[in-house]
Amino acid sequence: MKNLVERIRELKKKKNAIILAHSYQNIEIDEVADFVGDSLYLSQMAKATEADIIVFAGVYFMAQTAKIISPEKKVLLPNLNAGCLMADMINLHQMMDFKKSHPNIPVVCYINSTAEVKAECDICCTSSNALEIVKSLNSPKVLFVPDANLGKWVESKLEGVEVITYDGNCPVHNNITITDIETARVKYPDAKILIHPECKPEVSSLGDYIGSTSGIIDYVKNSSDKKFVIVTEKGVYDRLRRDYPDKEFVLIRDNMLCESMKLTTLEEILHSLEYEVNEITLDENVRRLSAGCIERMLKVSR
Repeated sequence: MKNLVERIRELKKKKNAIILAHSYQNIEIDEVADFVGDSLYLSQMAKATEADIIVFAGVYFMAQTAKIISPEKKVLLPNLNAGCLMADMINLHQMMDFKKSHPNIPVVCYINSTAEVKAECDICCTSSNALEIVKSLNSPKVLFVPDANLGKWVESKLEGVEVITYDGNCPVHNNITITDIETARVKYPDAKILIHPECKPEVSSLGDYIGSTSGIIDYVKNSSDKKFVIVTEKGVYDRLRRDYPDKEFVLIRDNMLCESMKLTTLEEILHSLEYEVNEITLDENVRRLSAGCIERMLKVSR
């Protein structure tokens, strides 16, 4: 392991490369990552970096996003099988049909989507800034793709705004039930329950805090409480246990795993960086249109 980490670090320096890692990745990836965080933070880092190569320890849409906003850089995805079930729930034709059925309404696109879908949308968002992005449109109606749960959570926070959602979801978060939360309340009465808004709205409403992965981590950091129930992917739970050993954490379910996020290994990172394989490429017209969607988001969430 040590030699593997050292070799990756040497190659990063030699090739002027950085590694971006999502908080759902296997925790050992942090040993070589330059930046670890949620989708918004990693998008901001991909845009700001002066590196020549970006290695994305995440899933396909994230690497695409890095290429969209930094087209002059070489973007590598160590494991091309690392996809996203939510992103796969909507393709270009379904996106266009959704827009046709609801004409003349601005479209907000969750970052968990392909470049082709982003190219058909007005503005992108992440779970960190979805509420802020929808508010910025100043529209009584908004289309939201592909995550129905996040869209409806946003709607619940805004008076006088109808959020019309596409029927997509993250299976990991969507499977959490009201019973799961109620059971945790009884079993851990002194714990704060922190929930990701990709959960169903009726589930999210039962939390002490609802927020993105970075929001959940910041909540723990700034809280004087000592016990927390974590209702999101296990990668966040693993990092909280490592970073806050004086606090206690409970994962809402043992099966809170995004299998695609766990595919990437240190060996694959080394291979992709050493041989510069699994490069992300995009049609330039698609890239240009999707870049407008993302750039508008980044202007709102600086």
